[in-house]
Amino acid sequence: MIRLAIVSASTSPNRTGSPIAAWVAERARHCRAFDVDEIDLQQVALPLFDEPFLPRYRRYMHPHTLRWSERVESQDAFVFVMPEYNRGYPALLKNALDFLVQEWAFKPAGIVSYGSGMTAGIRGAEALRGVLSALQMHPVRETVMVPCVEAHLHGGVFAPTPGMVEGAELMLESIVRADAAMNLLRTTTEEVGGQQGDDPELADRGEGGYSPRPARDEREAWRRSAMGPGGARG
Repeated sequence: MIRLAIVSASTSPNRTGSPIAAWVAERARHCRAFDVDEIDLQQVALPLFDEPFLPRYRRYMHPHTLRWSERVESQDAFVFVMPEYNRGYPALLKNALDFLVQEWAFKPAGIVSYGSGMTAGIRGAEALRGVLSALQMHPVRETVMVPCVEAHLHGGVFAPTPGMVEGAELMLESIVRADAAMNLLRTTTEEVGGQQGDDPELADRGEGGYSPRPARDEREAWRRSAMGPGGARG
């Protein structure tokens, strides 16, 4: 199965993103392709970046970074649920992304953006796409946008429109398709990862490459099973 993390990227006490993230997680669980993990960056509680070495070397000195690295590394794909702040996205999310490099690479990502106005956070979503691409992730084209977010919340529960439901289904379907190609890239990197660098101790700790992944044939079988005659929609 594809290990999919739904990342909630707001720390506001009155945040409206939590019900949206819960809805996305529910939609993903209806699809047989995904094993869903919900990540609340507020609970992860990373400090501002405080590692002495560049993240690409994976020479982490702090327990919070090691925990974050392990959690991100264990995922195959991500959906970022984020508000727009001043035509950008939350500093909380940028900080969480900047802590790591290799752990993000060659993984598909979806974006669900929301805002109080009619633009639905689309400018923040576009700003995020550039950063995800710089981390060698693959942001899928399909994006779920939620305008006037307060109007879609009833008793703390998110009430999507039919268009939002369809957008989420298309986004998840694209993640399933992209994961097959991205897994090939991750597998190729694993094969050469242990040869990078001259320090065998670092190589043994996985700091030259990536942790083992399921065989490509096995993951392809999962993908085809999940897609089925009706696609990834559940």
